[in-house]
This record gives sequence, C-alpha cells and structure tokens, in this order.
Amino acid sequence: MDFRSSEPPAGPRRADTLPATTTAAVKVVIVGGFGVGKTTLVGSVSEIRPLTTEETMTQAGVGVDDTAGVERKSSTTVAMDFGRISINEELVLYLFGTPGQERFWFLWRGLFEGALGAVVLVDTRRLEVSFDVIGRLEERGVPFVVAVNSFPGAPEHPVDELRAALDLPASVPIVRCDARLRDSSRDVLMTLMRYLHSLAVTPEAS
Repeated sequence: MDFRSSEPPAGPRRADTLPATTTAAVKVVIVGGFGVGKTTLVGSVSEIRPLTTEETMTQAGVGVDDTAGVERKSSTTVAMDFGRISINEELVLYLFGTPGQERFWFLWRGLFEGALGAVVLVDTRRLEVSFDVIGRLEERGVPFVVAVNSFPGAPEHPVDELRAALDLPASVPIVRCDARLRDSSRDVLMTLMRYLHSLAVTPEAS
C-alpha cells in the first residue's frame, strides 16, 4: 500500500477546537437520579457536538432499574455524557454527565477525578432519587448546586421546602431550570461558577 498517496486523517471540526484565547479549563459533573435530564442538559448547553453513551433499555433492566415515574423512558446513559461550553473568552467548562442508575455508579469514581464542582439535577415528582446522589457528593467533599428541572405537571415547591426535604445547608444554591433550553442550562452553570468562586474567596462558607 502506498501510504504517500493516502489522504491524511480528518482532524477535529473547526467548531470543536478550543478557542485560541482559552487560558483555563474546569471539569464539572452533572449528576442526578435516573431520568432527571442530565443528558438533555449537556446536549442543550454544549457548544460542540456532545458525546453520549445512551443505549436502548431492554428487559434485562426490569426489576433492576427503578423506573417509577419515568416509565416512558426508552433509553439510558450507560457510561457518560460529555460536552463543552465557553463561559467567557478565557474560561471553558468540560461537562461530564453521569449515569443515573445505581448499578452504573461504580463509574462515578473516574468521572469525579479532578472535578471542581457538580450540578445536581432533581425532579420534584421523584425527590427521593436525589438523596443518595447528594449523600455521595457530600461524602466526597465535592461542592455542588441543585437545579430543579421543569417537567410538565411536576409540583412546584418553595425553595425553603425543597431545601428542608433535601436536607441542604443554607449555603448551597437551589435554582430552577429547564434543561431543554440552552440559556437556562447556562444559567445553572454560571450559578455553580459563582458558588465555587465564593467558596474560594471565603472557604469557611463551605
């Protein structure tokens, strides 16, 4: 084979390359229970074509995965979602969405390596699926904010009631969002960045 006549391998798309002005990159994880919208958030806000590892749900998961409240969901993340967003000309966030089913939580250890902070997505119809997720973040000492994803027909509760139900300290921000909308998802990430900045300035706030 004449390799000299072979075409060179295709490089990254222009839209996927880092801006030349980038001076800092931060790793952020998007966590939450099964079906709360993690893949949707990463896909809506990413400025590059997101990497997803969604697979069709099969009978093998029956009796193993808790699908109560999301019975119509037909696919699930089995490894991670990945995306990227530029907050400004210098700062870029790398987004890693975690799988929601407990049987895939062994992957979390690697996904949390080097993460500066996390977004916990919650669904008010199924707040209980968030308890173990938040507990794991607290055990690892990972700073996080809580984003209440909007679902049709989902009950709306005052922030104080949500904070009490999730047993969160007053310092942890709780925001409402629609994971389908880029601006709304970006606002969630900006809330996390402001929170992380406040912890860096006043560590005792954590």
